[in-house]
Amino acid sequence: MGHAARMIPLARKLREMKYNVIIGSGEEHLSLFQNELPGLSYINFPGFKPGYSRFLPQYIFLLFKIPKLLYHVVVEHKRLKKIISEHAVDIVISDNRFGLWNMNVTSVYVTHMPLVPLPNLLKFLEPIGVLLHRQIIKKYSFCFIPDLPGDLNLSGRLSHGIKLPGNVRYVGILSRFVDPEESLNENPVKYHHNTVILSGPEPQREILKQKLITLLKDKEPPTVMFEGKPGKREQIVMNGNITFYSHLPASRMKEVIEGSNYIITRSGYSTIMELVSLNCNALIIPTPGQTEQEYLAEYLSEKGWFRTLSQVELKAGIPLQPGKTVWHGDINKQSRILFNKALNELLEKHHKKR
Repeated sequence: MGHAARMIPLARKLREMKYNVIIGSGEEHLSLFQNELPGLSYINFPGFKPGYSRFLPQYIFLLFKIPKLLYHVVVEHKRLKKIISEHAVDIVISDNRFGLWNMNVTSVYVTHMPLVPLPNLLKFLEPIGVLLHRQIIKKYSFCFIPDLPGDLNLSGRLSHGIKLPGNVRYVGILSRFVDPEESLNENPVKYHHNTVILSGPEPQREILKQKLITLLKDKEPPTVMFEGKPGKREQIVMNGNITFYSHLPASRMKEVIEGSNYIITRSGYSTIMELVSLNCNALIIPTPGQTEQEYLAEYLSEKGWFRTLSQVELKAGIPLQPGKTVWHGDINKQSRILFNKALNELLEKHHKKR
């Protein structure tokens, strides 16, 4: 869901510039786009779903999925060709979809992870992954990395300290909660509640949810829990001191997050970008076995921007104390500059190609 959410500011900006924007995604993501960007054209164009295992580490589980992934890349590449012809598409922007490039249009590949982190025993294989990823990136007109260059970055070694192709551009953080031209609210109204943001696929989403319900349902202050299911009709359910929302529009969700005493969430990169854009601290709990989230949790906690706890450590309870707030105004300011610069370069290249 995070990969879909970070496409919203790009689509929103292009629509404001009077471009005809078509959204292509799986059905579960289309409802998110329809809620946040009503009035656009929509195509059911699902991407590859790697799935998650309850027991196996994610990198092992993915090894068994490689043949299916390669098949899907070929199929979606062929389908894109038909979509371009049927809808007169001339720019394609896709998030981590290996097959959505075409020589006849300007194409953009979005990723925060040119380097896929592996566990220590397999770390020697990371350069091979970087090399393979470079070959994919080179197929596209541009690669947009939603982060900042230099030390003031969120992704660490996932996109820094490695050789990147010449078509890579850092575009700043992408958040559906902050318009590229909008000023950050320095003094949001504080409410008396904690907020839990659930994300990621099953079964780990439900495992974390149940653990947190046990720990929070009888605690003060009350907790608001976002289940991250925009495909469902907006539902509100109570369980003890917890209020569950299946989904809320970004504007309302932003108000709840900004007004929270304490935030608990996964360490998914898109969630991290959204929290940073709102200048919010959080306790981040990486999905077990997902090396990307485990690395981000460690990296960002070492920087002092977030605190982290493993899912296993939740048995001992949650230290419900507000964390130190780090002012990320510089990140938001630089992001606006990088975003506009990259988008202008993309559109200039597109017009020259025409």
